[in-house]
Amino acid sequence: MAKNGNKVVLVGNGAVGASYAYTMVSQGVADELVIIDINEDKVLGDVLDLNHGAPYAMSPVKVKAGQYSDCGDADLIVICAGAPQKVGETRLDLVEKNAKIYKGIITPIMESGFDGIFLVAANPVDVLTYVTLKYSGLPKHKVIGSGTILDTARFKHLLSEVFDVAPTSVHANIIGEHGDSEVPVWSSATIAGQPLYDLLKNDPEKEHLIEDIYVNTRDAAYDIIKAKGATYYGVAMGLMHISKAILRNQNAVLTVSSYLEGEYGVDGVYTGVPTVVNGDGAVRIIETPLNEDEQAKFEKSSKILKDMQDSISHLF
Repeated sequence: MAKNGNKVVLVGNGAVGASYAYTMVSQGVADELVIIDINEDKVLGDVLDLNHGAPYAMSPVKVKAGQYSDCGDADLIVICAGAPQKVGETRLDLVEKNAKIYKGIITPIMESGFDGIFLVAANPVDVLTYVTLKYSGLPKHKVIGSGTILDTARFKHLLSEVFDVAPTSVHANIIGEHGDSEVPVWSSATIAGQPLYDLLKNDPEKEHLIEDIYVNTRDAAYDIIKAKGATYYGVAMGLMHISKAILRNQNAVLTVSSYLEGEYGVDGVYTGVPTVVNGDGAVRIIETPLNEDEQAKFEKSSKILKDMQDSISHLF
């Protein structure tokens, strides 16, 4: 059958993937959603369940089970497949294990004739986005990682609570690795249009909360994994935010994982930075001014990721 409207393929129907599929159907973002997973019985059950709920969605989405051969005419492929992060395990501990899994995913997708946009969500997301670039051979703007989209949301949420405003009134980013070396950009953060540093000068009692906010943002995943085994709702909603920017050609500036070629003084690495995202993918990196401390931390974070990329260079 001919494709009708926007087509999204979801690869990996675990906790994150299933949460993304539910969010996709409830928000009616795509016209067609194809789900691929080695657990075909679960896919079948979720497809039936989601289609039964579709009449109550904002806009109808046709959901079906599929194979890699269904990827050829997709506009967007979202990859949530991969080995999960275990308690006590960092995102970077997962790298070689998931890099090998990705070869078996990307190769048949490209054999289908796919020429759309990849959105990678599995961890370590920055390195696996690089893996996807290498295996796919697509141009860098068509291969995007979820980057620090969730870290930035956590950051905004925590700041909004301290200053008693809505998260949408907080403009602040986390950049760098989606992980332990992520960097909060305090120097350009604003609360309802007011520079954060100015607010802290006027209310020094809040200053002691700043380090706690960063630590709680950085370690949130560990806390959630300890409590319930995995994180999935927040990242699924973040992935949907990126998907909307692509499918609706929004030119939204999001902290996705993009491939740097000299921006921020860093070359040859995928990492989370503010990027213009539209129907063509990650089309332009925005170089937010960093102070000296932030620049040094960002370069350190980038080196961690570059070293990890280099450690799996033998796979390509």
